[in-house]
Amino acid sequence: MAEKRDKTYILYNIKSPEDIRKLDIPSLEKLAEEIREFLIERVSVTGGHLASNLGVVELTLALHKVFRTPRDKIIWDVGHQSYVHKIITGRRDRFETLRQFGGISGFPKSAESEYDSFDTGHSSTSVSAALGYARARDILNEDYSVVAVIGDGAMTGGMAFEALNDVGRSPNNMIIILNDNGMSISKNVGGFSKYLSKIRTQPLYYKAREDLDTFLQRLPAIGEKAARMLDRAKGTIKYMVMPGMIFEELGIKYLGPIDGHNIAELTKVLSNAKGMRGPVLIHIMTQKGKGYGVAENKPQEFHSISPFEIETGEVKVNNGPSYSDIFGQRLAELAAIDPGLVAITAAMPLGTGLDKFSQLYPDRFFDVGIAEQHAVTFAAGLARAGLKPVVAVYSTFLQRSYDQIMHDTALQDLHVVFAIDRAGLVGEDGETHQGLYDLSYLNHIPNMTIAAPADYHEFIQMLDYGILHHKGPFAIRYPRGTGKEILGQPVDVEHGRGVRILEGEDVTIAAIGKMVETAMQAAELLAEKGIHAEVINARFAKPLDEQLILDSAAKTRALVTLEDNCIRGGFGSSILELLNANSLLIKTKVFGFPDRPIPHGSRDELYKEYGLTPDTIAEETVRFLRSS
Repeated sequence: MAEKRDKTYILYNIKSPEDIRKLDIPSLEKLAEEIREFLIERVSVTGGHLASNLGVVELTLALHKVFRTPRDKIIWDVGHQSYVHKIITGRRDRFETLRQFGGISGFPKSAESEYDSFDTGHSSTSVSAALGYARARDILNEDYSVVAVIGDGAMTGGMAFEALNDVGRSPNNMIIILNDNGMSISKNVGGFSKYLSKIRTQPLYYKAREDLDTFLQRLPAIGEKAARMLDRAKGTIKYMVMPGMIFEELGIKYLGPIDGHNIAELTKVLSNAKGMRGPVLIHIMTQKGKGYGVAENKPQEFHSISPFEIETGEVKVNNGPSYSDIFGQRLAELAAIDPGLVAITAAMPLGTGLDKFSQLYPDRFFDVGIAEQHAVTFAAGLARAGLKPVVAVYSTFLQRSYDQIMHDTALQDLHVVFAIDRAGLVGEDGETHQGLYDLSYLNHIPNMTIAAPADYHEFIQMLDYGILHHKGPFAIRYPRGTGKEILGQPVDVEHGRGVRILEGEDVTIAAIGKMVETAMQAAELLAEKGIHAEVINARFAKPLDEQLILDSAAKTRALVTLEDNCIRGGFGSSILELLNANSLLIKTKVFGFPDRPIPHGSRDELYKEYGLTPDTIAEETVRFLRSS
């Protein structure tokens, strides 16, 4: 949508939600079309979460039509569907900076706008946060509405059920929008998904309940006994038309299902719910990718998409197989070797590369939905029973299951393999998705082994070792996207053993995972300055190859560590503890990410911003060596 169309497009006259509230339904419907066109054009350039946003255009407009934001609070679960919200809350002119370094975030950020009521990025949090808002409002005697928007995929998360259980006994007014598109990132699975499917196919329930309410209200005064009988009759009709009405049984009024692309119907129902007492859940049905045929047909691929060609939907740049692809391919090959190998994912078979495995071994593949905690303890049960479970999960989501890793897996020393995708920087998704903490939060867990490959060959070797030969919990972390073959002739993987890949006498550079390549490049730059660095590929963050590191550090008398992890409690910290334990006084400098949230931006920009490029590391190492 070109800027020259300003005069004819409603969108370019929308400066804030106040302008939305002035529009009639036909104008809002036209605006919805314009927003879809705008989204497709802009996201095709920047990349981002497209399908989910195309599905909530009408809902977003209806919410801002009915509710007086920012006084009223809208809390988006996960938040990857908040682009439309951002466009109409004063950020349209900056939308070309979406997910770019220094630009607007792809998720709600309260520091970015007063219209963003709560920072989100992980799923299943909105109902809890909304209830907190509602109770605080009532304690403080304030007057505003609170709305949580949660998808059917996020509703499978245990935290959402915990929150619903609390909401149901609450007298506080709040509204929960259940956005039901039959998808999370991949197709939804499990009993709750089947339950929602049943509701979708029996929409007569809501009308039947309304008719019964009207009938009861028109009856003249009757005795208490008759009233109880009629109330039971009301419940009986409800169960005949819609068995197992879980929300109402919890104490939450249920409205729906509603067509989520009908603005007139949405505004009517939202207005009615706004005046109801106590918690209300509105069940709306939407289509992921609505209005863009390619995304409608491939909602998984367009959940989060790189820059693409609008006409075909093809991604503009394809750099070859990713670590996720290599993982999925090798795991399928190992499954043919070992019949005890099983794979688990938390609603991300495509994102983690397990789609091929799921097709080849459907009886040995388990998608548990957005439930990382359950995934880990489920894997522990499988391991206890004699299988070899592999849990494939993004680093940022694995941290949600910390207690299950510790309590249910590590303390029993069970052989569960954690395939940790998107470790290190993920880039454009920003603070909530950076995988910069797994080395730290896994490092102090007893019995845990942590490995990180420097390239594809080493990755395959480590998978083979961790699955076929290791005993006990085994974590292998690997970065987003593609990698290089940098090590030459592969060296067999041995538990806790690193590899010296370059001899030197002036300084030791100990690196792990993706940062090994950076260490090699920095060593080349140092050599140009007459400084000969010894480079160690640690391979294992836990246990460290203590003798290799101590011998090298004693020789060079200077040590630099590199990791794509927070420096607090990570790889470098472990080496400092090692030196201290051995009373070895060595000049040491730790390179990694600082102890603060790392924003969104391209990975190249972020490595440069935080001094983790080969050039900067070489310069800082020279300065470090020359210091007293």
